[in-house]
Amino acid sequence: MRLLILGPLDGHFGTAGKIALNRGATVAHADNIEQGLAALRAGQGADLLMMDVKLDIQRMIESLKRERIFVPIVACGIGNDADAAVRAIKAGAQEYIPLPPDAELIAAVLQAVSTDSHAIIYRDPAMEAVVRMAEQIAPSEASVLVTGESGTGKEVVARLIHRRSKRAKMPFISVNCAAIPENLLESELFGHEKGAFTGAIARRIGKFEEANGGTLLLDEISEMHPRLQAKLLRAVQEREIDRVGGTQPIKIDIRLIATSNRDLEAAVREGAFRDDLYFRLNVVNLRVPALRERPKDVEPLAEFFVKKYAEMNAVPARPLSLELRARLVQHPWRGNVRELENTMHRAVLLARGEEIGADAVALSSGRASDGADPNVAARMGLVGRTVADVERDLILETLQHCLGNRTHAANILGISIRTLRNKLQQYREEGLTVPQHGEAERATA
Repeated sequence: MRLLILGPLDGHFGTAGKIALNRGATVAHADNIEQGLAALRAGQGADLLMMDVKLDIQRMIESLKRERIFVPIVACGIGNDADAAVRAIKAGAQEYIPLPPDAELIAAVLQAVSTDSHAIIYRDPAMEAVVRMAEQIAPSEASVLVTGESGTGKEVVARLIHRRSKRAKMPFISVNCAAIPENLLESELFGHEKGAFTGAIARRIGKFEEANGGTLLLDEISEMHPRLQAKLLRAVQEREIDRVGGTQPIKIDIRLIATSNRDLEAAVREGAFRDDLYFRLNVVNLRVPALRERPKDVEPLAEFFVKKYAEMNAVPARPLSLELRARLVQHPWRGNVRELENTMHRAVLLARGEEIGADAVALSSGRASDGADPNVAARMGLVGRTVADVERDLILETLQHCLGNRTHAANILGISIRTLRNKLQQYREEGLTVPQHGEAERATA
């Protein structure tokens, strides 16, 4: 875990840094916002930024967004200053830690950032086989292609490969090729020189250089434009890259892992994906099974998410009722583990009594029940409506189910985040209410 401390290193911040070091983190330091941004631009990656509450947190967050640098910020200040904590959270900080630092609190924050979303929870033999193969090939230098439906846990498997590899102590860098516009992805991957294009206010190190010595994950690589595929192929073959606007090639040493929720062989046949790049990436293929193909994983995953979100929301971690367990196992989970996670998050917030019952969970009608004809069930409520109306309701219902999380909703719907954003903008212009992140209210006209 890489921690960047932004603020004076003497006194309490120095103590916090020592606590993080003792807990296994790699700690770097910058005195102010300018130095912190310069370090991040130069490829000094960070998994967490610990920032003095006296600094301009909102300015830092806006600068990071503008330069597409994604790192969570934790604000720190002397004592339990409620006003300072509120200002920091409103500015965009994810947490506020009072100083002098509490060792256990620092450890809890580091633990949440480094492992919370990367745990592999499984009990089903189908998933056990995937984990066993991932561990077997991890020590090699071979490129790996991880395939499977959206929400199955492909990135979690990629991180497992990195943790068990010879590069485990080096950076693991992930890039979502579907979430970054095509005209920006080249700069994101390969970096750029100052003045290379409008908005290039300083030299920026790309993800290839940031991952040097470690592992680079190209998530949903099937979304990459063919022009960039050619440049990626050269990087894989020659082990060197060119920054946008640069004049000299730069040597790199990375292990490449790619993921895709689409059939890349079909994309190659259709001419949408380069066959030479496909064969370079597909040295080892790991297919992560859909959640419906590993039913024994449903209960342990549900229990894991209940514990996680109960702690996050400071509510009791109630057990699952027998009726709910049966319903969860029988559900088809079109959104896979991501859909299950969102479902259990909602259940934790809505549950009453001593256990989480079926009444706290709203499952989409992805499978007919009680002997009903699935074809009739699929047609109910659709006849007489336009495709646009049905699409709108599906998108808004899915977004509401995901508590406003755009990325999760796009993955469940099987569309790109860009398409989803365009649709939501259209709905706003039509006067509809669009759920924001964290909202559970139903979207209505």
